Amino acid sequence: MALSRRDAMKAGAVLAAAATAPAAAAPVHHAAVKSSVPVAKPEASVRERLLLDFGWKFHLGHAADPAWDFGFGANQRTFAKAGYGIATSADADFKDDDWTAINLPHDWVVDLPFVPSTKSYKPDEEDPRAAHGFKPVGREYPQTSIGWYRKVFDIPASDLGRRIALEFDGVFRAATVIFNGYIVATSGSGYRSFRVDVSDFANYGGKNVLVVRVDASLGEGWFYEGAGIYRHVWLTKQDPLHIAQWGTWVKSSVTGRTATLSIATDLVNEGAVRTAHIVSTVFDPDGRVVATLKSPELNLGAGEKRTVAQTSTLSSPRLWSLEVPALYHVLTQIVAKGAVIDDAVTSFGLRTTKFDPAKGFLLNGKPVKLKGTCNHQDHAGIGAALPDALQDWRIAKLKEFGCNAYRTSHNPPTPELLDACDRLGMLVIDETRRMSSDEESLSDLEAMIRRDRNHPSIILWSIGNEEPQQPTERGARIARVMKRRCNELDPTRPVNAAIDNPDAWGKGIGPVLDVIGANYRTPKIPGFLATSPKSIVIGTETGSTVSTRGVYVRDKASGYCVAYDTEAPWWASTAEAWMKVAMPDSRIAGGFVWTGFDYRGEPTPFNVWPNVSSQFGILDTCGFWKDNAWYYKAWWGNEPVLHLFPHWNWTVGEKINVWVHSNLDTIELFLNGQSLGSRKMEPYGHVEWDVTYAPGTLEARGYKDGKLVLTDKRETVGAAAQILLKTDRGSLAADGEDAAVVAVEIVDAEGRVVPTASNLVSFKVTGGALLGVGNGDPRSHEPDKASQRAAFNGLCAAIVQASKSAGDLRVEAMAPGLKAAALVIPMKPAKPRAAV
Repeated sequence: MALSRRDAMKAGAVLAAAATAPAAAAPVHHAAVKSSVPVAKPEASVRERLLLDFGWKFHLGHAADPAWDFGFGANQRTFAKAGYGIATSADADFKDDDWTAINLPHDWVVDLPFVPSTKSYKPDEEDPRAAHGFKPVGREYPQTSIGWYRKVFDIPASDLGRRIALEFDGVFRAATVIFNGYIVATSGSGYRSFRVDVSDFANYGGKNVLVVRVDASLGEGWFYEGAGIYRHVWLTKQDPLHIAQWGTWVKSSVTGRTATLSIATDLVNEGAVRTAHIVSTVFDPDGRVVATLKSPELNLGAGEKRTVAQTSTLSSPRLWSLEVPALYHVLTQIVAKGAVIDDAVTSFGLRTTKFDPAKGFLLNGKPVKLKGTCNHQDHAGIGAALPDALQDWRIAKLKEFGCNAYRTSHNPPTPELLDACDRLGMLVIDETRRMSSDEESLSDLEAMIRRDRNHPSIILWSIGNEEPQQPTERGARIARVMKRRCNELDPTRPVNAAIDNPDAWGKGIGPVLDVIGANYRTPKIPGFLATSPKSIVIGTETGSTVSTRGVYVRDKASGYCVAYDTEAPWWASTAEAWMKVAMPDSRIAGGFVWTGFDYRGEPTPFNVWPNVSSQFGILDTCGFWKDNAWYYKAWWGNEPVLHLFPHWNWTVGEKINVWVHSNLDTIELFLNGQSLGSRKMEPYGHVEWDVTYAPGTLEARGYKDGKLVLTDKRETVGAAAQILLKTDRGSLAADGEDAAVVAVEIVDAEGRVVPTASNLVSFKVTGGALLGVGNGDPRSHEPDKASQRAAFNGLCAAIVQASKSAGDLRVEAMAPGLKAAALVIPMKPAKPRAAV
């Protein structure tokens, strides 16, 4: 239930009683996040912020031929006359009947076919096209590197006099925004959020044509980036005197049982001279009003911008933590002549953070080891265009094996990912895209910090990753400028960068940083700290084991790695190698594994066709666990763990390397009831046996203090007989946005996963939409946007999305020769976000 304050604010005061009707808690998708608290969030009632995701049309353009690019640039007069002759697709009477109907977020590259190289490469060579997963995007592919988006919508006549703006959370890349025939904005970086005021160009009481040309001819990363309007777009309507975008900033300091809030509100007056005041109402995590602050009367001139500062003290604050991520909210209102003319809601958290040379990272005064993962932005089936529910799902999957920190590699993420980290309890390193002190790069850095600085999950600003200038004085000069800007915008968080050259820890950018990020070279960290005891170091990239889910026999020609913790590139290390150095050493604040999820592109260690995805992940591209996930769960978690692998379907007499990941004291292995001996589990290690295969049952028994605690079995399974469908969502919101991952298992007659099954599974979805499919195979060239997918080592997945009508979303899965399966997910009535 929303908290309406339109009437309450007529007298310029907030009725505390309104806080007794908190909003419904956000859904929690995983048992791993049961500890998160309800989010009772008030709502703005005057400002309109409308979702602009639905009802778009899309068409490819052409980077080299204006005739196929809707005339854009055809006569070299694109920027000659405002509102004239930009492109035929921007015309009000343009017919877009043959354009594809889409909703946002949207990534057109994921729909493109895989294209092999024309040159032959050896497995140990690197193919430059592999970096982006062999998708035809870039300067060599002008016919698939331009995308046009078009949406027609009404703006009521009653909006005349308000400020109308478009807000883009991210467009990849080089966006040209055309509104009613006028080029109203261009934006370079694909990771920057930006706002465009279109008040002067709107047709009030009529149709408005919004066209966005997106040029992905040039990339920003060396990994799959997708292309298109892959994040949300919003339409905002405000009074001429309003709160600026990202205009409320809440700083806090916690001392004992008291928290001091400093609230800064940026005002913009784009109208005539006005007199008004600010009312800031603070709500605790249960939705109760705990502070109401009223500023003096303010006289703002036409065109004036002003920052208003307010302070308050809270007693017995509820601190944000990993276990209980408590969120406060502030409702900021501008009141003029007794009426609220603009309002906004900002969430924040109360906590203390500190990096200490001897104790590492401290959260609320207690040492917390950073058990992190680095991640890119894409997911199987959908590319870079993730529904919000998938952001929550991915964070919850990481928390399942003990991960407590997330590095946004190597760019500012979508805002919804940070919202998920705030709600679910995940620490964050927020990273800008380019390490440079040029005007544009500093502007991108500023946009990231202004947008994100209220998130309690963020503990570090990262200004770069593995930059060539890292050991140089030039790099130091650039770092100093960037750090100074970070400190001006947010003095509450330290500044970090990821360094892959140990020489730069002690010179170049290293001494400039508050926290040195070490990419790999983990064994060198203790020696550096011994000679530089005041330095603070974290592993910003560690443990790059390359592994393929379900593969246990090394065959380089196959393009697959084994799922044991044995293979890493020359510059990296296995999980055990870095964990044994960093985890016991209190001086090392922790580490971020490269990576949490497999990702498209950069298909290490085989950077040649037909490999299209990386194999670094603890989880595959679908989010299925690899065996190393149990290793991290054993040493990052607090529960007893016992995981036995590999599967037990082999050739009789074959010698099989058997491993156990566990945090118990002693492991004993049995084959068909006969003991094969015990092994002692060393800290941050594993145990293994070489076993001659015989069909039957392989069993591991784990002991703690001499007592049996856990057992795990692998059985010889039969032929594939049926399909099982699973999801962790008990229901979906019928809002047209909510989504779920449906896991598909190919099982034998007794319901056991067949570890080598590759059956082609077909899907039918009714009551909702099938967004995409995947299977985690790093060599698969099957389309993501399809109604079928082959299982890979017994598993595949489908992503489904709810409709806007309550009822049942039904997923059916079929494969020749197998018993079909069906899964029903109820879609419950939900108030959709206000949309255009």
